[in-house]
Amino acid sequence: MWRKEKCFKSLTFFLFILFSFWISLQFLAPLALPEDSVTDLSGLVAFSDNADMINQMSFPMNFVYSAGDRLCHQKFDRSFVINGNQMPFCSRCTAIWLGLALGLGFITFFKIQLNEKFLFAILLGIFPIGIDGIGQLFGFWESTNVIRFITGLFAGAFCGLALGIIIDEIKEMKKKKLGGNNSS
Repeated sequence: MWRKEKCFKSLTFFLFILFSFWISLQFLAPLALPEDSVTDLSGLVAFSDNADMINQMSFPMNFVYSAGDRLCHQKFDRSFVINGNQMPFCSRCTAIWLGLALGLGFITFFKIQLNEKFLFAILLGIFPIGIDGIGQLFGFWESTNVIRFITGLFAGAFCGLALGIIIDEIKEMKKKKLGGNNSS
């Protein structure tokens, strides 16, 4: 039974390491490329708009930028620039990835009980990204990269926490199931 618990805890830790590595690559990719070589990736989500430019990059930069090309709109004015290069994801998506890593890191080392208060906290954590996105969509305001980053960070962190708690809950269910089978 201890091994199963350790397995689930190591799954959370593995996801924390995976997302940490992924976000690190997003910050390292623009640094590894020649200065001012990636200047405008603006495009559409779910479509490869910049394949010609990305295919000229070496691995792993081409992989990171290709993921950004398909998963994010990459609008230049909504993205951060490092080393004169636009980052592979917009500021909000970058923050969501970072938040996922932070949330998973927290839940790897601390246990949070799944209850009504935490469910309310999750909703409260993702509420700002919804308000900002909807307000911007309907033209009530134009959000800034700082606001996009903050709202994305909250949403990503709470999603990372939720993912870790789901893994912990599965672990608890498995533990109870194993315990129930042993007493019959």
